[in-house]
Amino acid sequence: MPIKTIDEYQVEYMAEPLEGSDQWGAFVAISAPSATPMHMNVIHTRQRVAADQVFGSEAEAEGAAEQAVLALLEQVRNPPPAPN
Repeated sequence: MPIKTIDEYQVEYMAEPLEGSDQWGAFVAISAPSATPMHMNVIHTRQRVAADQVFGSEAEAEGAAEQAVLALLEQVRNPPPAPN
């Protein structure tokens, strides 16, 4: 499970075998610093990304998860405006 730091965010991206098949799914979790040192707030719980896709290898799924991190961080940094 690779972990990267992008700006102040800690991102984990991983591949996991899908139950009952020989295929893999891509998963991502994102954390941000908290006011308490040595603690991170989970802002995007571990979730499957590219849920409509399955991958034939662990490396393919991990690559898709890594690519999804950038899109998810963009959403975290620029949330949509709240409805009036």
